[in-house]
Amino acid sequence: MSNLLEPTLYVIKGIAILDNDGNRIVAKYYDPHCFSSVKEEKKFEKNLFQKTHRANAEITMLDKLTCVYRSNVDLFFYVMGSSHENELILLCVLTCLYDAVSLILRKNVEKKTLLENLDIILLAIDEICDGGVPLETDPQVVAQRVALRMEETPFNDQTVSQVLQTAREQLNYN
Repeated sequence: MSNLLEPTLYVIKGIAILDNDGNRIVAKYYDPHCFSSVKEEKKFEKNLFQKTHRANAEITMLDKLTCVYRSNVDLFFYVMGSSHENELILLCVLTCLYDAVSLILRKNVEKKTLLENLDIILLAIDEICDGGVPLETDPQVVAQRVALRMEETPFNDQTVSQVLQTAREQLNYN
């Protein structure tokens, strides 16, 4: 019975969004034991894309990882977990990711708009998963939290010197 794996909250091994050529747009890996370098991550992503870009399925196994995926126009969304992970949990995270991105980008889920809003998409991924632990699976909540965060950080159109000046002012008040 020593072969049984202990349950863990660290369900997600990685999240990736690739373009229609299999190139990385966004990738976050949460388990440092899966890949030792960025080169290995990109090799895995290329293999994953080759295996999934023409398939009609939603799930595959590759390099001892369970990968659920979804494609749209010119993007491929992937959520990876260990080989013994519950596929329904992975699929729930994938659905949340895709739907949250769709809400954030106002249903214009394509490479150009995703790249233009990359900072918001990275925030959304952080709201969904922290260190491999799924935190939120409701895309509406994720989109609302990201919108709140973007309102709180008025640095979008400021120069670096303006941001530093604002920080100095806030430090002086404390």
